[in-house]
Amino acid sequence: MSNTAPAPESVATPARVATKRTILMCKPDFYTVSYRINPWMHPEEPTDTSKAVEQWQSLVDVYEQLGFDISYIEPIDGLPDMVYAANGGFVLDGIAYGAKFQYPERQPEGPAYMDWFRQAGLTVAEPEQTNEGEGDFLLIGDTIYAGTGFRSDSTSHDELATIYGREVVTLKLINPSFYHLDTAIAVLDPEPSVDGTSNIAYLESAFDEPSLTILRERFPDAIIATEEDAAILGLNSYSDGYNVVIAARATTFASQLKEKGYNPIGVDLSELLLGGGGVKCCTLDLHPVGTGTSVARSLGVS
Repeated sequence: MSNTAPAPESVATPARVATKRTILMCKPDFYTVSYRINPWMHPEEPTDTSKAVEQWQSLVDVYEQLGFDISYIEPIDGLPDMVYAANGGFVLDGIAYGAKFQYPERQPEGPAYMDWFRQAGLTVAEPEQTNEGEGDFLLIGDTIYAGTGFRSDSTSHDELATIYGREVVTLKLINPSFYHLDTAIAVLDPEPSVDGTSNIAYLESAFDEPSLTILRERFPDAIIATEEDAAILGLNSYSDGYNVVIAARATTFASQLKEKGYNPIGVDLSELLLGGGGVKCCTLDLHPVGTGTSVARSLGVS
């Protein structure tokens, strides 16, 4: 009789399920870098608008192949950052919380996106506090995680809680290169799994210690991104629960995703990176009604 202990069973990789996504995008017809409001932008260096359009179209092509429902807002001459649609607002439960940008160069984008939301039949909550939409607000499970430190004021988190009636968890960003939450966290499971959990990836150095404590406690199985991948906005990605569209050069992140059962799809948005944006920046999740039951309560809903 053998005394050899049986080999431990290997932990099965969870089966990932793709869900249809409904998103808003903006073609970069007027994209350029003509001012500097983040560390990525260098207006003294040339940009190529036609190349930006071509790269953006490659992202659209991937989304179409994945079966996403894509809507488009018309770009406006003089608003070169409008391509970063995720900053245009936060949409959930049929309610669009409008953006109120910190920098004057981007402030006209807020009303333009709110006009689109109204025309799309969404209820619009006009913001009183500075916020930059889904750039800083991420729905993970049933909870809204809200970034602050550089762009969105923490008082906007109170507006979120009032409008949506959901838990809002504040996370503080401390690295100026990762000035929006969606540059430091990737939501890998846009819909909670059968056990109610959602997975993420994040960059540890982007957050203060209290925020890291929250992330470690709530997401013990999260992917910890490398500095190298984060530096090309590898975390600024978009997932349908199985397919994760990422920066093509974020190769370590791609390997980490494969190990967790996801299917990484790399795209080259290097021209748009010159403005400080990547895949997620170009993608506003419209979160169709049915993901929650909250209703708007105040703050100028129209």
